[in-house]
Amino acid sequence: MVRRKNQWPDEGELIVGTVHKVLNYGAFANLEEYQGKEAFIHISEVSSGWVKNIRDYVRENQKIVARVLRVNPRKGHVDVSMKRIREDQRTKKIQAWKIEQKAEKFLELVAKGLGKDLDTAYDEVGYDLMDKFGDIYGAFEIAAEEGEQALLDEGINPEWVPGLTDIAKKNITPPEVSITGYVDLKSYASDGVAIIKEALKSAEADNINIQCVGAPRYRLMVKASDYIQAEKELKEAAEKCIEVVEASHGEGKFYRELE
Repeated sequence: MVRRKNQWPDEGELIVGTVHKVLNYGAFANLEEYQGKEAFIHISEVSSGWVKNIRDYVRENQKIVARVLRVNPRKGHVDVSMKRIREDQRTKKIQAWKIEQKAEKFLELVAKGLGKDLDTAYDEVGYDLMDKFGDIYGAFEIAAEEGEQALLDEGINPEWVPGLTDIAKKNITPPEVSITGYVDLKSYASDGVAIIKEALKSAEADNINIQCVGAPRYRLMVKASDYIQAEKELKEAAEKCIEVVEASHGEGKFYRELE
């Protein structure tokens, strides 16, 4: 079960629940992110239309997404509505919850490697990851992309950092963007073909793919972790090509997009 640091949800929050009891006047659901808490959905909050039979809309063991209307910790009540959310909000919440389920599995594996259980993992590092990175999966993404130091810099318990980083790098592919630019390269020297080849070779890198569109035009395709970095590397690659050609009294021009 994915957990939240707070004991109770906030009013207006979207929750994921599992229906465990359906009555004529409403349904009860266990809150997936708040241990030991349940929500009540009154029949009037199940659907925007008239509900004749509540079982046409909810059933036992069904996963639901609902908006919190009222929270009364003293009475142990959480009233929620299934009708006061849009379909896109419902889909997004379920997707986020599933991702956090995956992150919890990763956390449990790290704990197992340290000879600890999931409860201890949450207490010693899980809630801190949520505070520092927004959610546990977000922390794993940062660890996969930037390594151990990114977690240490945020004050994450050093005992857990190697295990968190290791499982992140094995299971999470960092986000990647791909952009394209073009260079026109012209050489008037007798060994112009060799100069052009040298120019293109100067821009080669693991994340840069170079293709001939049709002389004198060449396509540069760059992959990077974000658009800012990709644009920077694309520009640098083009400048390297142009510099080599111009050093031999040729011409070069960079196009971010074809004219």
